[in-house]
Amino acid sequence: MFPLIDPATDQVLERIPAHSAAEVEARVARAQAAQAEWRALPFSARAEVLRAAAERLRDEAAAHAGRMAREMGKVLAEGRAEAEKCAWVLEHYAAHAEAFLADEPVEAGLKESRVVHRPLGVVLAIMPWNFPYWQVFRFAAPGLMAGNAVLLKHAPRTMGCGLAIEALMLQAGLPQGVLQALCVEEAAVPALIADPRVAAVTMTGSERGGRAIGGMAGAALKKSVLELGGSDAYLVLDDADVGLAVDLCAKARLLNAGQSCIAAKRFIVLPKVRADFEAGLVERFRKTTFGDPTTDVSMGPMARHDLRDQLHAQVEASVAGGARVAVGGAVPEGPGSFYPATVLVDVPGRGVPAADEELFGPVAAIIPVRDEAEAVAVANGSRFGLGGAVFTRDEARGLELATRVLESGVCVVNDFVRSDPRLPFGGVKASGYGRELGRAGILEMVNIKTVGLGRSP
Repeated sequence: MFPLIDPATDQVLERIPAHSAAEVEARVARAQAAQAEWRALPFSARAEVLRAAAERLRDEAAAHAGRMAREMGKVLAEGRAEAEKCAWVLEHYAAHAEAFLADEPVEAGLKESRVVHRPLGVVLAIMPWNFPYWQVFRFAAPGLMAGNAVLLKHAPRTMGCGLAIEALMLQAGLPQGVLQALCVEEAAVPALIADPRVAAVTMTGSERGGRAIGGMAGAALKKSVLELGGSDAYLVLDDADVGLAVDLCAKARLLNAGQSCIAAKRFIVLPKVRADFEAGLVERFRKTTFGDPTTDVSMGPMARHDLRDQLHAQVEASVAGGARVAVGGAVPEGPGSFYPATVLVDVPGRGVPAADEELFGPVAAIIPVRDEAEAVAVANGSRFGLGGAVFTRDEARGLELATRVLESGVCVVNDFVRSDPRLPFGGVKASGYGRELGRAGILEMVNIKTVGLGRSP
């Protein structure tokens, strides 16, 4: 059984039965058979299903937002925005997949030679709880349009969301078996990856989980895409617009109660703007309210007590290492896994959790540096490399740092990092490999195949 627990009240909402070994086998077999028929359909037929799913998501956004609030604590406004974004990615690939995967003629000395794109088969997806709809649809939209079938192993915390996604896709006209939720524990994953009917695996989650999944996929000689943790560095240079930086950095750190791999986590600030930036960010965090995510609050609870407790331990260890709590930093009494918006100042550039580890919750770490060179060294000194940002009035300099200097999969100037269906998304170093979204995202889901015709004798 998978208990669905409301993180705001600690009450068990329902218990979802686990799939038996026989049911898992039946679903894998069904996926293989369904994929053979799905891939044979024209792009237009697949697109019709995805557009219908997008329409349902918009019509039912309030219900899906309510489910997210109850299962993992997302505030309703963010849940509705997540459903809308899922509709967008479905429509994006419905509109562009055929062009993305069009045959490419190449002159290579043969009578004819071209590159074609063919589906991989059945893709196993191991998804997290923090964006329980978006993380699924951002790979499923390109994967389905490419002609693949999907086996979805969702996080235990959000198994209800996984089943709701399967039901939504069936109601939109997706054939039985093309997208199926698997209600299984982690222990079932190795056998699924090793199963010859599974062609590839995509995973979003922790660095630890990514190393395990990547290792299993490699041992099975199967393609994998891993989107893992991050400790995104936001550089606030001496000439930054401090008001803009405070506004966007607060949003980037507190979205989803800070439980995002691409949340801003380390704020590396130069001397001339440090006092104003610290004061502004502390004030914004002090005004942030938390509580029942179905009410008018800024943040809901964290998803689980153990995650909240781990975050607090990281805060305490960082303080012991020299950081100082400017606001927040105390575990509230009462039920629920709540944690206040917290700002740590005087954080050392390395040697404490706030600098070296991923803080997966509403905690901002302000790291003072002497100059731009030290700022870059601190930013790139992390083992993570998912996103990053630069705040400066010198746009040319900002773009130079973002383009050539900072080590990340996504980097923006005078904005905060977010995923967009039109642009590739993913990381480097311990933040994983492969790309989702954009044309690159659908190319991860296909066999890029060379076809040639020799000249007649």
